[in-house]
Amino acid sequence: MSVVIEGKALTQDYAVGGGMFTGAKTVRAVKGVDFAVERGKTLAIVGESGSGKSTLARIIALIDAPSGGELRVAGEVVDIARQRLTPDMRSKVQMVFQNPYGSLNPRQKVGDVLMEPLLINTALPAAERRDRAEAMLAKVGLAPEHFNRYPHMFSGGQRQRIAIARALMLNPALLVLDEPVSALDLSVQAQVLNLLADLQEEFDLTYVFVSHDLSVVRYIADDVLVLSRGVAVEQGPRADLFAKPQHPYTQQLFVATPVTDVAAIRARVERRKAARIGALSN
Repeated sequence: MSVVIEGKALTQDYAVGGGMFTGAKTVRAVKGVDFAVERGKTLAIVGESGSGKSTLARIIALIDAPSGGELRVAGEVVDIARQRLTPDMRSKVQMVFQNPYGSLNPRQKVGDVLMEPLLINTALPAAERRDRAEAMLAKVGLAPEHFNRYPHMFSGGQRQRIAIARALMLNPALLVLDEPVSALDLSVQAQVLNLLADLQEEFDLTYVFVSHDLSVVRYIADDVLVLSRGVAVEQGPRADLFAKPQHPYTQQLFVATPVTDVAAIRARVERRKAARIGALSN
C-alpha cells in the first residue's frame, strides 16, 4: 500500500518568556517523532494531557510548521514555513476538531458551511456546489432539510457530522481527527465512530486519530503511537500493543485509564441494580 503521510524526526519548539532575572527558554513539545500511515489505515496518537499529541496533530494537519524534521504527504515533502500550500495540497489533508460548535461559524447556514471549501478552492458553479453539499449531508446521515439550518439548531453529534462532512468536501486523502468524540455522549460516540468507519471504507480514507480514550482507540485504530512528554515511547499494531504493551509508560497509561465502553457501563449498572435489589430483599 502507498504511504499517505510520513513524518521523520519531527520536532516542535516553543519559546517561553523568562522572568526578571532569567532569559527566554525554549521548550521542546515534540521530540524527534517518526511515523508513517498507509492509505486506508488509521494511526491513533495517545498520551496524557501535555504529551504533545495535539501539537503533533497540528503539524500533520499542515496548520503549524515543525521546528525540525521532515513531513511528507503522498511522497511529497511539505514545509509550510518556506512554501505556500497549493490548493491541491490543502485539499489532501483536512482536520476535524474536538468541539464541533466552536469550529462551525454560527452565522452560516449548514449549506454555506459545506459549500465554502468548494467556493474557495474550486471553480465549480453554484448549482454543482449545492448538489455536492446536499449529497455529503446524506453521506453523514443528515437530511436535505438541514441544508438551510444554523449550527445551534443541531445536537452535538449532528454538529460533529457536519464538521466531518465539511472536511470531506474536497475529497481529502487524510483526515486528522483531534478528540472528535470526547465531547459526545457514549451512545452518540458509537454512532459517530461507526460513521467514520463507514466513510473510511467507502472513500478509502486515511485517519490520524488523536485520543486519550483507549476504548475508542481499540475500536478504530490499526496502529497506535504512544507519546510521553513529546517522545514516541512505543508504536505498533493495535492488537500487539493492547495485548502486551512493552514500555512502562504505556503499561501505566493502560492501567490508569478507566474502561468507558458501553458494554462495561451497562454491566456496571446491572451489578448495582442487582445489589440494590439484594439489599432490599434482606
